Amino acid sequence: MTASTNAEYPAHDHVFLGAAHDRNAQRTLWVVGLTAVMMVAEIIAGYVTGSMALLADGFHMATHAGALGLAAAAYSYAKKHRNNPKFSFGTGKVGDLTGFASALILGIFALGIASESVTRLIDPVRVDFGNAALVAVLGLLVNIVSALLLMGGSDHHPDHHHSHGHDNNLRSAYMHVLADALTSVLAIAALLAGRYLGLHWMDPAMGIVGAVVIARWSWSLMRDTAAVLLDRTNERMDKAIRYRVGKFGDVCLTDLHVWRVGPEAYASIVEVEGAIDSAALRRELIHIRGIAHLTIGVHESRQSA
Repeated sequence: MTASTNAEYPAHDHVFLGAAHDRNAQRTLWVVGLTAVMMVAEIIAGYVTGSMALLADGFHMATHAGALGLAAAAYSYAKKHRNNPKFSFGTGKVGDLTGFASALILGIFALGIASESVTRLIDPVRVDFGNAALVAVLGLLVNIVSALLLMGGSDHHPDHHHSHGHDNNLRSAYMHVLADALTSVLAIAALLAGRYLGLHWMDPAMGIVGAVVIARWSWSLMRDTAAVLLDRTNERMDKAIRYRVGKFGDVCLTDLHVWRVGPEAYASIVEVEGAIDSAALRRELIHIRGIAHLTIGVHESRQSA
């Protein structure tokens, strides 16, 4: 016989959005606006100065603006449908889906930079180093402001892949801003080297360096978001649940599932066999940090059946 503790507790919602959901959404909208303005400025400046470097950076920024807009839309969609019964475990993973899509965009962006850089190494183009450097500095300032706006949420390290709860949607937006900032820094260094040292090859060379770094960030984000979307078991919580179940002596853990359903929330299904009160087991497990949805099944021992 199996006893489920679900009936012993009142029904609850399945809203597993992060605590800073609204604040992060507002930050992302501000960054979308700043990126869009800078994108237009770089494209116009590129046409006026005849600088292909600025035009390329402007259109690259357009790609980032689109990804950031996608992140902002994800926040809106997740909140709008947070109580929609069609989503069995809520909309807490919408941000991870968007983060995965943004990682793909970031990867394509890196390939584009690498391809263009190799082309320019083989067939150099004339660049208006002075004016291009000034606009690149302005672009860097915008990226710094954008990065500051996006800071304050979860851990934003580009290669972050620990088990702590974090907002992958905000993380993807942050990575796009970092990618823009990196290309701006490399562009400034290359443009100054080209103007004052005559090292024209530095521009495409720095492009290749930037592409490699951005590709690495893209892979780390893709790896982490894919793990969430595929319901990969959280090892820290798995060990915590096994330890607490083991405290009940002869109780045998027969089935365990634990997966992430939101930036700060995990769901778990725990099935045990033995003489144990399901309510007592729930009281033991519900206090594990991060568990927001817990289902317990208790089976009678086969020996007593």
